[in-house]
Amino acid sequence: MTNFNEEKQIITALYQDLEKAAPDGTQTVLERYYAANHIWRGYHPFDEIRGAALVADRFWAPLKTALPHMQRRQDVFMAGRNEMDGFASVWGVSMGHLMGLFDAPWLGIAPTGKLVMLRYCEFNKVENGQITETAMYFDLPHLMMQAGLQPFPPQTGAHMVQPGPAPHDGLMFTPQPEPEGEKTLAAINNMISDLGQWDSGLSLEDELRQSWHEDMLWWGPAGIGATYTIPRYAKQHSGPFRAGFTDRSKTYHICRLAEGHYGGFFGWPNFTATPTGGFMGMPATSKPGEFRVIDIYRRDGDKLAENWIFIDLLHFWKQQGVDILARMAEVPHT
Repeated sequence: MTNFNEEKQIITALYQDLEKAAPDGTQTVLERYYAANHIWRGYHPFDEIRGAALVADRFWAPLKTALPHMQRRQDVFMAGRNEMDGFASVWGVSMGHLMGLFDAPWLGIAPTGKLVMLRYCEFNKVENGQITETAMYFDLPHLMMQAGLQPFPPQTGAHMVQPGPAPHDGLMFTPQPEPEGEKTLAAINNMISDLGQWDSGLSLEDELRQSWHEDMLWWGPAGIGATYTIPRYAKQHSGPFRAGFTDRSKTYHICRLAEGHYGGFFGWPNFTATPTGGFMGMPATSKPGEFRVIDIYRRDGDKLAENWIFIDLLHFWKQQGVDILARMAEVPHT
């Protein structure tokens, strides 16, 4: 058993203190846990922020003002050593929803006075008892859709508040057997090797079958949606995605880890690609765009069974000249 108890306790304490804090108290909380040189990487329009004071001022205080009585409802909580730096650093990962009452405007989006759930996934690097780096991606278009807005054309997958893992065993507050994490990381790396080439010579479905269970669940971001089984995933996301882009770069991750039957990664960006037209109903451009992505996986046996995906689509499309957030901020909710 590899013990990440100290790192998990620090992150859990941060979450507990953040949940209790009033909006104007978030800076004090973050300063207690964040190192002086802390780097925070977030979904557009937040991008990269340095230091607890700015993270509180730009993100947490406005969000907690907009969503009072906010709760963090976790579906996955894990920690592990980062393969991307030779397993030198330890990162913790939390995934789930931030739930609250949408009672005040946020980022120009009109409040509904109703319950909303903001999908999120957060990676935290812990060094010497402090958090030195954070990557927090959240599904802002999903929140827009809950507020009655339609930021994108009709998506190919299903729209829903997404559930956690089927076995309900993703909250790993205690140490997990190390061999299980090694198997999960190997399965993720095999998948990256299989699917990162786009030229295996196999049909897309057979290529997917090398890494995925036949009844795989792919919990995609709003604008794409969720899809189920290899044939439907190939039809509703993977096939259209490959057809809609060219000049895909190599993949780069800042962190990739696993614990137990779960693992994941993020990049800043993960890769770049150029739209050839059609994907998400958008036109072709000549502009390479960045894909900032978090993927969280559940392994079952020697293959992957579930995948939760966070893609900063607002950042990608803004690079293509389409400011989705500005458009939606001008539209009243229905």
